[in-house]
Amino acid sequence: MSVKTTTHLNFRGQARAALEFYQSVFGGDLSVVTYRDSGNVQEPAEADQVMWGQVAADNGFHVMAYDVPSRLAYDQGENAVFVSVRGETVEEVAGYWEGLTAGATIVQPFGPAGWSPAYGMLKDRFGVVWVVDVVSQYNG
Repeated sequence: MSVKTTTHLNFRGQARAALEFYQSVFGGDLSVVTYRDSGNVQEPAEADQVMWGQVAADNGFHVMAYDVPSRLAYDQGENAVFVSVRGETVEEVAGYWEGLTAGATIVQPFGPAGWSPAYGMLKDRFGVVWVVDVVSQYNG
């Protein structure tokens, strides 16, 4: 038996835009179910927001997201979660880094690090912090 984890991001009205953006960076298939689609509309203004959504790509990228309804508390917080994207080569992850930089705040520029051939951290335009790096054989 195996277990697989998937990052699930929570938004307030931006889940569809975020998922579409991540699909543009990583490729893959976008799936979205709105509150209207599921017959679970509790606030008419939120009917077309995302109750469940995901981007899943053949390269292994998978992220899920939804819009937290206004009736529930929501605080995105500060540095509560990092989404880590790791690849085997600089070339493999550099394109993802470049895609994620659109509208982002760079926390740590992408480049060589003492433990990896490439590492970078940014907060994307949706407030999600991403760490992009290359797997290394660092043995501290």
